[in-house]
Amino acid sequence: MFGDFKGMMGKLKETQEKVEATKRRLDTVLIDEKSHDGLLNVTITANRELKSIAIDDQLLQEKEQLEDYLILTINKAISRATQVNETEIAAVAKEGMPNIPGMDLFK
Repeated sequence: MFGDFKGMMGKLKETQEKVEATKRRLDTVLIDEKSHDGLLNVTITANRELKSIAIDDQLLQEKEQLEDYLILTINKAISRATQVNETEIAAVAKEGMPNIPGMDLFK
């Protein structure tokens, strides 16, 4: 029993290390999101860290419009980044989890 437990704990530790490595790798995965008309471009990492914002001069004339564009485009980028992040982390975590009936945590 303890041999299995020790092996399982080692596997969990290995999985935790893989998850941490995946999180570090996701810092390098860039996601670009553009407004519907291409006047605003936002780049964030898969860990949802904002890297750049490019604003067309046309948007600088209307503060309220720029704010709306920023909110919509950044939220779309965050949504895409979250999807990538969760998919990658879940895949690594599921790979290292023991197969325990009734404990399918990562569907």
